[in-house]
Amino acid sequence: MYHSWLDRWDDRRAQRGNAVKERTAFRLDPEVAFPSFEKEEIGIEGFCDLADQAVADASFFDQPTGSGLIFEWQNGWIEFPSDISTDTAENNLVRAKVTESKSQKHALIIFHHWNASARYRQIARFFSRRGITVVEIAMPYHFERSRPGSRHADYMLSPDLGRTIQSVRQAVLDGRKLIRVLEHRGYEQISVMGLSLGSWVAGLVAANDSAVQKAVLCLAAGSLADMVWTGRATEHIRASLAGQIDLTQLNRAWGSLNLENYAEQLARPDLRLQIVLAQRDTVVLPHLSQPLIAKLTQAGARADVLELNCGHYSFALPPYILRSGLRTLRLLTG
Repeated sequence: MYHSWLDRWDDRRAQRGNAVKERTAFRLDPEVAFPSFEKEEIGIEGFCDLADQAVADASFFDQPTGSGLIFEWQNGWIEFPSDISTDTAENNLVRAKVTESKSQKHALIIFHHWNASARYRQIARFFSRRGITVVEIAMPYHFERSRPGSRHADYMLSPDLGRTIQSVRQAVLDGRKLIRVLEHRGYEQISVMGLSLGSWVAGLVAANDSAVQKAVLCLAAGSLADMVWTGRATEHIRASLAGQIDLTQLNRAWGSLNLENYAEQLARPDLRLQIVLAQRDTVVLPHLSQPLIAKLTQAGARADVLELNCGHYSFALPPYILRSGLRTLRLLTG
C-alpha cells in the first residue's frame, strides 16, 4: 500500500516536471562539443568519430591552457568566470554557495539535479554541522546561470548533441576550477557529491581530478544516452531523437559522458566511491546502473553501493534521504 502511494507520488512529480518541457530540434553542433573541430559539414557518423576521439583523449576534461585562478569569495559565495564561453552571458559566470563548518579542512562540492529550482539548504546544514564545509555549485543554465526566458535548463540536456556535451564538459571544468579555489583556500580534503544528472558531473570530476578523495553518486548510472532514451524525465528529448539517431549511435555520440568509460580512473586506489540507487526509479532505470557497477568492480574500485526502495523523486523523502545522508556521512568522515 505504502509503495503504491509512493509510486503515484513520484508519477505526479514527473508529470509536473514534464509539463514545462518542450520539444526542440535535433542538432549535431560538433563545433561547440569538440574544441579542436574545424567547421565543416559532417553527419552522425562523422560526429561519432569525433566523439570516439574525445573518449580516447585524456585531456578532454582538462582546463584550457592559460586558464587563470581569478575568483571572488565573499559573504558566503564564490564567483569566477567559466573556462567555456557560451552565447548565454549569464551562464559564463559560475556561482557557488558556501556553508562553512568550524573546521576548514574538508570541503564537499555538491552538483545538483537537472532543473533544480533551489540549492539543498538542509543537506548543506547537515554536513556543515558535522565538520564538512559544503559548496553548492550552480551547474550550467541553472539558478543564477539560467538562460533568460527559459522555463527549464533546456540547454544543459537536450537533443542538441553538441551542446549537451559542451554543457556537461563546462560543468566538469567549472567543478575542477572550484577545486583549485578550495585548495588555494587551504582545504586539504576534497569530496564531491552529485544527484541524478549531477552524479554524472561529479563522477566525471572525480575521474579526471586526482584531488578528489571521495565521491558520492546518487541516482546514477553509466550511460547518459541510455538514461535519456528510457527515462521518464527525458521523454521530450527521446521524441526529438526518434527517427534521427538510434541508441547505439547516441551511445557513441555521448561516449565522453559515459561513466563506464572512466571505470579505471574511478578505481584508483586513493578514491573511495559511494553509489546510491533507487529501486523504483523511472528516471534512471535501476538496471542501467548495473553495467557501471560491474565495470567498477572489475576495475577494482572501492565502491559502497546502497539500494533504497524508493523512486527518483521520493528519494528526497524520509526515511530514504536520511538513510542516504547517514551512509554518506560515514563515508566522508571515515
